[in-house]
Amino acid sequence: MDDIGDQISACRLCAERFAATETAHAPRPVVWFRHSARVLIAGQAPGKRVHESGKPFDDPSGDRLRDWLGLDKSEFYDLSRVAIVPMAFCFPGYDARGSDLPPPAHCARTWHNQVMQGLDNLSLRVIIGGPAQRWHLGTRAGVTDTVKAWRAQAPGVFPLPHPSWRNTAWLRRNPWFEAELLPQLRAQVRRVMDG
Repeated sequence: MDDIGDQISACRLCAERFAATETAHAPRPVVWFRHSARVLIAGQAPGKRVHESGKPFDDPSGDRLRDWLGLDKSEFYDLSRVAIVPMAFCFPGYDARGSDLPPPAHCARTWHNQVMQGLDNLSLRVIIGGPAQRWHLGTRAGVTDTVKAWRAQAPGVFPLPHPSWRNTAWLRRNPWFEAELLPQLRAQVRRVMDG
């Protein structure tokens, strides 16, 4: 796992692509996994703040996600127990309107299978957002339908919407998420983290 992590950290496949974005940034892969991890957080791609800090979910989305999981920062960032593997390891940049660009698909094609093969101690997979749900779950359904069907995957897999502030309206429209899914997710996270 250290070898693949070093290879990802050195990856510059998207240098030209990122230089051509509105942010005109250089690649900075954010690698956060170890073979011993029991919980997988599978997301989309780092945002600009994570690009700057080099620490996954080091932003308000991370605060919300940690609350959803019932984890404090020290548990969440415990590499021996939690792996954070996005579909793209670098911040993809912004478009001309300031919106996040999607994770480049060739990042997952290049690295994802190798990383996942090395994470063979996982007991819980938390799959965040459409790109990760399509890859990990093979679903063609939208995020809402995938998350609504969470019981079919639990207790080993929990699909979630992205914890971004942009999804606050989604949370209001779907009160079952906080009332039904989150208590079950927190209980399973606790069992796996303490097991």
